[in-house]
Amino acid sequence: MNNIITNGVSEPANAPPFGGIVPAPVVASQEAQRSSVVATPATLRGGPGSVDFEKARLLIIDDEPINVRIIEKALRQAGYRQVIAHTDSDTALEMIASQRPDVVLCDVNMPVSGMEILRRVVSDPVLVHTPMIMVTASDDESLRAQALELGATDLLSKPLRSTELLPRVRNALLVKSHVAHLQSYSHELERQVRRRTAEVMASRTELIHCLARLAEYRDNETGRHVIRVGRYSGLLARELGLDEDTIELIQHAAPLHDIGKIGIPDAILLKDGKLTPEEFVIMQRHVALGKGAFEPMSAHEMKAFRSHTILGEMMVNVSSSPLLTMAAQIALTHHERWDGEGYPIGLSGEDIPLSGRIVAVADVFDALSNKRPYKPAFPVEKCFAILDEESGSHFDPQVVKAFKAVREEILKVRIALADID
Repeated sequence: MNNIITNGVSEPANAPPFGGIVPAPVVASQEAQRSSVVATPATLRGGPGSVDFEKARLLIIDDEPINVRIIEKALRQAGYRQVIAHTDSDTALEMIASQRPDVVLCDVNMPVSGMEILRRVVSDPVLVHTPMIMVTASDDESLRAQALELGATDLLSKPLRSTELLPRVRNALLVKSHVAHLQSYSHELERQVRRRTAEVMASRTELIHCLARLAEYRDNETGRHVIRVGRYSGLLARELGLDEDTIELIQHAAPLHDIGKIGIPDAILLKDGKLTPEEFVIMQRHVALGKGAFEPMSAHEMKAFRSHTILGEMMVNVSSSPLLTMAAQIALTHHERWDGEGYPIGLSGEDIPLSGRIVAVADVFDALSNKRPYKPAFPVEKCFAILDEESGSHFDPQVVKAFKAVREEILKVRIALADID
């Protein structure tokens, strides 16, 4: 293939094949190089995104061995030390994948077309960022456009000139170096975001548990009840096939289901005996109070609140949190019943939000299976039997079925988070 590298001097008409290239130097003398505008590897080190050109791995793919030797010699004389030659187009892609070069110089006209090799490289998620410099003797503009459109980094025409080859290779290496630098920076940012997100999530979880314990301590509970209800609810949500984001929201919001008890008088909340009808009406208010704790402020409340500190300014926007929206929904609806006999609204069936139906089962099971001032802890079998009996009346049958399906996981949580007297 009429493939030659020159220094810009035309070959004589009677030149031997391949432009009369012989083992003589194909680049200018050292003195000429120093005065050339072509930068040498040594001048391009240092600074962000820099690359050590002596360590750069260059792969030449051409089915004509003499062409490969000529290009390799030019690169080595320019200071590149890791130059790999490959003459089998059938295994070119495997060579690229195994060597992972920093730049590939690939001939177009081979048994397996260089264009096909380029197409496979850019479609491979691992190799896609490998700079591909295509080399062709064709002056077909459509071929050149196709190569660049496919994703070639550059395209060189034969006969090659060292004054063109070396800057193109250099530029491809610099681009790859900058891309690698940006990727590394991006990965570091992602790592920092994940770490900060984990810290925020840990703080948020702890804050939720603190708020939930306020209600439980007022109700003579240890605080582990709310954590268990959250875990049970998360297991249920996953068994019911909800997406991971929703599962997480339900698991973290469920512990706040009884936060409204903070607003119930001690005489009623801590009463040993059965509540009177009037007292029970007051007790029922805890669901509305719980919902109200997470609702947006009215325009009047917001105006007054904004007149306080910067902290207050930040807090007024808390109602936009998906977590608190979920918590409000659970707080309001976890005492609704499947048959419509619950409170405070009297919703029935699937009109009750699924989060409320999930927490209803988790909350009742935990109340049944643990000691309360008005009752001892029931055996596990009796607890499951009561859920079965109430399925279709108090509880959503599908939620009860899912709860039974994760029985082993439920019992593991109950043991790990058991109340300690």
